[in-house]
Amino acid sequence: MVEKLKIFNLEHQQIGTASRDDVHHKGLWHETFHCWFVSEDLTRIFIQFRSEQKKDFAGLYDITAAGHLTEDETVLDGVREVKEELGVDVAFDELVSLGVIATSYVSPGFVDREFCHVFLYKFAGNLADFRLQEEEVGGMVTADLQEFRSFFKGESDGLRVEGFKLRDAGVEIVNEVLGTRQFTLEENDYYGKLVRAMELRNIL
Repeated sequence: MVEKLKIFNLEHQQIGTASRDDVHHKGLWHETFHCWFVSEDLTRIFIQFRSEQKKDFAGLYDITAAGHLTEDETVLDGVREVKEELGVDVAFDELVSLGVIATSYVSPGFVDREFCHVFLYKFAGNLADFRLQEEEVGGMVTADLQEFRSFFKGESDGLRVEGFKLRDAGVEIVNEVLGTRQFTLEENDYYGKLVRAMELRNIL
């Protein structure tokens, strides 16, 4: 069965539906759900390491949990992505909305134009509590939230992360400094917009 997504004009008004392949080949605007986990005391942010087997953006660091909204889904249905990818049950009313961030990524044969519904979740657990969907998620790390802010405001050259990656031989412990090119969606200031949205809601 072909997965279909709602498609939109630049004003975020729905103009029809299209297959996921057509959406990315033709560069049609569509909707996604983004959920960023932060620690309850707002000191750490959780960052997903995408599986190196993924078709798109393999082996890059990404939103804690995210996914496309299909033609029959609303934003409220997006929480299914959290359960599927991370094995964590989250209720929609537990999320803090950070608004909609528009992103556009263009490469040969692949154009990704998204209206991202972005949310924050205050997570009481730790890295050991995740049950990752291994074909999608290759690991999980955390970073200091204030350092994350400084990094994506261009005030520092690297972001130190700590956590783990899943390998054939077992779990690999991660403690490294990342550059912007190791993140998805870094081309169009998605993370700068994310940080500003957090600042507006006094998260940072």
